[in-house]
Amino acid sequence: MATYVIVGAGLAGAKAAQTLREEGFDGEIVLIGAETERPYERPPLSKGYLQGSSEREEIFVHEPGWYADNDVDLRLGIRVTRIEPAHHLVRLGDGSRQPYDKLLIATGAVPRRLPGPAYYLRTVEDSEALRRRFAGGANVLVVGASWIGLETAAAARTAGCQVTVVEPEPTALNRALGHELGGLFARLHASKGVELRFGTAAAEITETGVRLSSGERLSADLVVVGIGAAPEVGLARDAGLDVGQGILTDASLRTSHPDVYAAGDVAEFHHPVYGRRIRVEHWANALHGGPVAARSMLGQEVVHDRLPYFYTDQYELGMEFSGDIEGHDEIVYRGDPESLEFVAYWLRDRRVVAGMNVNVWDVVDDIQELIRSGVTVHPKELSSG
Repeated sequence: MATYVIVGAGLAGAKAAQTLREEGFDGEIVLIGAETERPYERPPLSKGYLQGSSEREEIFVHEPGWYADNDVDLRLGIRVTRIEPAHHLVRLGDGSRQPYDKLLIATGAVPRRLPGPAYYLRTVEDSEALRRRFAGGANVLVVGASWIGLETAAAARTAGCQVTVVEPEPTALNRALGHELGGLFARLHASKGVELRFGTAAAEITETGVRLSSGERLSADLVVVGIGAAPEVGLARDAGLDVGQGILTDASLRTSHPDVYAAGDVAEFHHPVYGRRIRVEHWANALHGGPVAARSMLGQEVVHDRLPYFYTDQYELGMEFSGDIEGHDEIVYRGDPESLEFVAYWLRDRRVVAGMNVNVWDVVDDIQELIRSGVTVHPKELSSG
């Protein structure tokens, strides 16, 4: 009987295990996670769960008894210390060894850290700790006007905290959206009373706040760092697998070793729509990538061709984003961005490569179909919609 091992008990790993059973795999499935909680989804940690509007049980991928009921050997609180593809073996932190026939690496990513005492938002424990601090009306300083940083700032401000955001770029989300649309998010936060410090970095974090690169000191009860995440590629690199920005895979999520696969935040996979490898750190990639990897492990002819997709909720703003803006040469709007009810299209050579709908709903399928089609469009067609 074959044994399939999944390293990483997050959304991608849990959905891969589910798909293996749904597709009729009757061998042994071993799902190994370093965290002590059963697999859960991370978006609520900076959104509804952080704000207290969703319950703890809502964040989990499966009911507590699902793993036993489906004969999935879920091992929590255990770290994999080494992968040995030549021997089809993983070594665990407790000194034991686990053989496998096929292996999926879904180890995700970890927050990029700065020296000094700070909070980070990656785990359910992180979210709960911040929610407790926010409830007391703390003076909160957020380092990084990233998606996670801005969602954290919105949650803190909604809870009644005094909030300051520090960002070395000239505006919020500058690299993700560009100056124009990043400025829109900056103005939204400013309108809610958030103090924004752009063009300056956190040079030192202390128990009482932050010293900026300008030399100015800002006091705070707590500092939250949201400056991005790094994929957990150490196991793959040490195992001799090909690694770039993430673990390199083909379109079916197979790595440089034929019996090892990668999915979720850690995978840098060949995307057939873009004709190049991309790495995506958002929820939808894990949700859909896990099942693709599982089917690929079963020998099915599959490709991971879902377009990158993510969403955010900040105050009264709800947004969905599809595609990849790399190489764009024009942005076209349908509606007025200042009204916070519009659609933005990123174009390259008059072809739509990405779209963002803000407080406009039920248009994601249309946007993604337009991206996939690759058709040439006139900006007036998009703006008049």
